[in-house]
Amino acid sequence: MAFKEIVTKAIVGKGKKYFKNSYDLEVNDAPSTILGCWVINHKFKGYKTGDKVGVNGSYDVNIWYSYDKDSKTTVVNKNVSYNDVFNVKIKENADTSDTDIIVRTLKQPNCSKVDIDGNVIRFDVEKELGVEIVGETKMKIAIEEDEEPWDEIEDEVDEKIEEEIDESVNTDYIE
Repeated sequence: MAFKEIVTKAIVGKGKKYFKNSYDLEVNDAPSTILGCWVINHKFKGYKTGDKVGVNGSYDVNIWYSYDKDSKTTVVNKNVSYNDVFNVKIKENADTSDTDIIVRTLKQPNCSKVDIDGNVIRFDVEKELGVEIVGETKMKIAIEEDEEPWDEIEDEVDEKIEEEIDESVNTDYIE
């Protein structure tokens, strides 16, 4: 069996990474109880940085809490920006000069733990991101060794019809 090499766009690198980050948020009123914490508006974009892949992103964390001996409630918001870097293993024979970076959220950012320390709310956010690098790569494909030759296509014209056409042409038409 014989092989040919072709060049095509394909995923030349792929990886995922889990993140857990802790943040502090100072509030005016000393919280009594945390009533809820949620993460919204997650936005991100991947980019290439040398032989690594970076992801710039942000999300909003909303924390609902009670204060004044659980008699009043309020919601505070914190915008969190991040820049995470991945070491993605590239496959052999891959051209990384012109690549596309695809980032996916494998686990949406989620508030996993919230604690109160005076007027400071401490919270943890977990997320998991997946990165794919799309670039040119060479592939070997199997081909048939005895490739069929091209068939010769001949126009089939009946000689008798050719003579009839030649005789029916009026050569004095232009004059």
